[in-house]
Amino acid sequence: MDQFLFFVELGFNHVMDLGGLDHFYFIAALTLPFGFMEYRKLLWWVTLFTIGHTLSLIGNYYAQIPFSAYWIELLIPITIALSCLPLLFHERLNQRFSVGLFPSVLTLVFGVIHGLGFGRYFGMLVPEGGVSVSLFSFAVGVEMAQLFIVMITLLLNTLVVSRWKTAKTPWLLFTGALILSQALSMIAERVGGGA
Repeated sequence: MDQFLFFVELGFNHVMDLGGLDHFYFIAALTLPFGFMEYRKLLWWVTLFTIGHTLSLIGNYYAQIPFSAYWIELLIPITIALSCLPLLFHERLNQRFSVGLFPSVLTLVFGVIHGLGFGRYFGMLVPEGGVSVSLFSFAVGVEMAQLFIVMITLLLNTLVVSRWKTAKTPWLLFTGALILSQALSMIAERVGGGA
């Protein structure tokens, strides 16, 4: 039970870590164009992201997939920047982005990329013989944190758009530009760090 709780907490803190807000930015950008009525779609996407994240941890633990940490660390903010496009071009992209398999596949792939960024560290923490429990409980923690971000983002959307009578498009442009600026800053930092 201690191992389960430890990895649930680790997964939750991994997403909510103020020192690395990549999960937060991605999930917030994914959620912002939608409202509470679309909660099923958001729940599906968040769960796909968690599945992708978990698959990369499994792959890294069992197969020790060789990949460049530099490129993964660069791809993470690129996924965040791409997730801002439906916010910045809401009128044109939101209808296309929110239907069909495209957003589901994209979210799963982005989850794999984000998971690869944490895979090496996670592999050092897993106790011998406790891999399944560790992976499952870590995924539960990640999912809980991401659902918390979705809930806070949806509440903020409701407050800003409905309660404070702010038009949705300017709100999405503002938040999209804000998240994009953070993603571009992370990209510049990582490119400046060299290969």
